[in-house]
Amino acid sequence: MKKILLLPGDGIGHEIMEQAKKVLACFPNLFEYEEGYIGGAAIDKYGTPFPETTLKQALEADAVLLGAVGGPKWDSLPSENRPERGLLAIRKALGLYANIRPIDIWKPLIDLSPLKPSFLKDVSFVVVRELTGDLYFGTPRGVHGEKGSRSAFNTMVYSEEEIKRIAHTGFRLARNRKKKLCSIDKSNVLEAMALWREIVEEVHQEYQDVALSHMYVDNAAMQIIKKPSDFDVILTPNMFGDILSDEAAVLCGSLGLLPSASLGSKHALYEPIHGSAPDIAGMGIANPIGMILSAAMMLETSCGSSDLAFKIRSAVAAVLDAGFRTKDSWSDGMVLVSTDEMGTKIAEHILR
Repeated sequence: MKKILLLPGDGIGHEIMEQAKKVLACFPNLFEYEEGYIGGAAIDKYGTPFPETTLKQALEADAVLLGAVGGPKWDSLPSENRPERGLLAIRKALGLYANIRPIDIWKPLIDLSPLKPSFLKDVSFVVVRELTGDLYFGTPRGVHGEKGSRSAFNTMVYSEEEIKRIAHTGFRLARNRKKKLCSIDKSNVLEAMALWREIVEEVHQEYQDVALSHMYVDNAAMQIIKKPSDFDVILTPNMFGDILSDEAAVLCGSLGLLPSASLGSKHALYEPIHGSAPDIAGMGIANPIGMILSAAMMLETSCGSSDLAFKIRSAVAAVLDAGFRTKDSWSDGMVLVSTDEMGTKIAEHILR
């Protein structure tokens, strides 16, 4: 029996987490759950976005399933104590260095995308984002000076080892897909990115069956929209991946549809890529599909249950085919359902 830590977090986190639990309950006697606090909820209870209690729970769990963090309630706090720091802290504490974000087009929802359907034919790629380096973790960082003459600074830092391990992750994934990997950098102006490209080239020598290409991040931002079907695996540094994967979500039409996995050598965390959406929290209109598909990724990757993950994805496809939609993806002729109703529909289809 796998031990799963549930971290609903803030905003819509609790609502969508309940739907993931509902779907996982279709497979009884596989999991035992423990619930913890992170982000704003942890600040309210413990005074910190990532308390020691949650760290202990996470280290002892087989996998972590997370909702979302953040909200205007905590925006006035110092940057080092805001909810988002809890997310960065748990990634660092668990050694989660690879964020995997699949971008797939659900045919029933193809009209949601601002792109023409012809641009979306055969689109299926994965963004592999490095999670522990770059500007988010590099030091020194801070703000100097008095008001009126302040300067702020962050440091982009990458070690050879950090680049090597994420490159291996990307190449291994590409080897099991279409054997194409595009590495994203800005090596023409940034020394850290020049090293990134050099190390990716070195690691490629071990994966000669995978076609490697390089692309500057500004061009990549254009090509993801212009020619999305050209991509298979996109390998990115931390900050660039954060931006590009959210841009890629536009192809699918809604952030509420997309799952992700953050993986390390010993631990794993799964979460939808959207935020806490405090403006709609408690209204019962949030899309739980990204959360449910994150649970499917957990089943496949951390629990070795590809067949169960397939059942969840098939149920999601069937419910969408039947015309059921939450508010973010509803259109004329479709059946509008609540967050809870969408989770129930998917669970019912699994149990048929």
